[in-house]
Amino acid sequence: MRQRSEQQEGTLTRARDTEAEPEPAEDDEPPGGDGTPRKGAGRRGRRLLKWATAGLAVAMIAAAAAGYLYYERLNDNLKKDHLNLADSKVPAPTPNAAGQTPLNILLIGSDARDTEENQDLGGARETFGSTPLADVQMLVHLSADRTNMSVISMPRDTLVRIPKCTDPDDGTVYPASDGRVMTNQSLGHGGPGCSVATWEKLTGIPIDHFMMVDFAGVVSIADAVGGVPVCVDANILSRDSKGHGSGLRMEKGTHPVRGEQALQWLRTRYGFEDGSDLARSKAQHMYMNALVRELRANATLSSPNKLRRLVEQATRALTVDQGLDTVKKLYDLSNELRGVEPERITMTTMPNRYVGARVEPTEDAEQLFRLVREDIALDGKDEPADRDGTPSEAPTDPAADDAKIAVQVQNGTRTDTLGPASGRAGTIAGLLVDRGFAEAFADRSSALTEERTVIRYPSADLAGDALRIAEALGVPAGSVQKSTDVSGVTLVVGADWREGTKYRAPKVDNTTPESANALNGADETACMKVNPAFTWS
Repeated sequence: MRQRSEQQEGTLTRARDTEAEPEPAEDDEPPGGDGTPRKGAGRRGRRLLKWATAGLAVAMIAAAAAGYLYYERLNDNLKKDHLNLADSKVPAPTPNAAGQTPLNILLIGSDARDTEENQDLGGARETFGSTPLADVQMLVHLSADRTNMSVISMPRDTLVRIPKCTDPDDGTVYPASDGRVMTNQSLGHGGPGCSVATWEKLTGIPIDHFMMVDFAGVVSIADAVGGVPVCVDANILSRDSKGHGSGLRMEKGTHPVRGEQALQWLRTRYGFEDGSDLARSKAQHMYMNALVRELRANATLSSPNKLRRLVEQATRALTVDQGLDTVKKLYDLSNELRGVEPERITMTTMPNRYVGARVEPTEDAEQLFRLVREDIALDGKDEPADRDGTPSEAPTDPAADDAKIAVQVQNGTRTDTLGPASGRAGTIAGLLVDRGFAEAFADRSSALTEERTVIRYPSADLAGDALRIAEALGVPAGSVQKSTDVSGVTLVVGADWREGTKYRAPKVDNTTPESANALNGADETACMKVNPAFTWS
């Protein structure tokens, strides 16, 4: 049975209180014309009061029920799908010192033409009812401490390997792609859960939720908001001689876009810069930044009618995973996202290079993915504390005597291009024994892949022991991590320590690559450059 909403509970309480009002005593009856009490007036008065009270209670209960039914209708508006359709998942992130973890949400813009409205907006009548494509994909990363937000767009033409995905609704198995294919095809392999799986496979970033919106949804939400200001540096008409283009027509300067024009802005390639999907991503970033600023500052949303329309349109337009399957859950998520100031929002595009007419991730892309995996703010405004000098959790107990600290040593020196360095677990375990850690031992059961040497521990009472091992070997305290994947203090010798007995911590570049084209959320001066071939006078 569903629980009542807080509004309904409060209304029912008030109704019960009204029914419990005491009736007036007989000597409280109003007098007749001669000053004497009217015979029977008290009974009629009490009867009328009872009817009035009962009527008010029924009306209030009906209002509460209507509110509850409206809430349920909004929940029913939401379309739900499965979060991840692949067989394997990436590891969950390590909590910070306060026990917080980041939140990663994949935003998907579908080109679905499965309704007349979507087909009219999307064009391409020959594709009506065809398999949808994930033409817009953005990963939103909310930091563990909820102070900053990073967004990575992946161009739809990016070549990736789509993993095997199984649709749990009908059991259909979509085999892993034979080689690399365009990332927007992932949506057709069972739904948004396969797009999530594709992102996780490529980036190593665990995704907590997805939200998908189609063409018609973009139009309706833009209408409900009341317009989003965007800028072009010249007059633009996105239409070439063959009729290709979004149809966007706009004069030079900053103008609010809404409805179908907002969709045209988000879909425009022909006319922006070099006409590529990369230029389109930049325009989408400008739009989203402006939308965030409008939602924070636009007083029109204080109007109950406009707010109701926004909620109605948004819930009808969205497909979400089961973790966001109610308005209450979406509201809680919006509160978390709304807490980030625009100047702490960074929009980026996955660094890439052309492969024919398509693109592929570059080394800078892996740098960007690593920053997000490690929860490092892309705006470079993290607290100045030395990240390599802070363990993931403060110890609750002091370290034991060196001779009593049990530590397992594993070989994690294997890389994508190099096999494991022979005997590293035994060498470092022997080094620890020589330094007085009598209970150090080598685990030679498997060769792991770990980019940097790391020391993991399962609980706060062993944090002191793990830090002591790090101190003895010269490993930075920031490489000491709490993890439920280990049962005791575990040292994994990484690819950064393939030889020798002296650890030299590599210098790590935590800056956002220039090729990511970072755009700050508070930048109101951003303006799209118009290709001269698509301007008019």
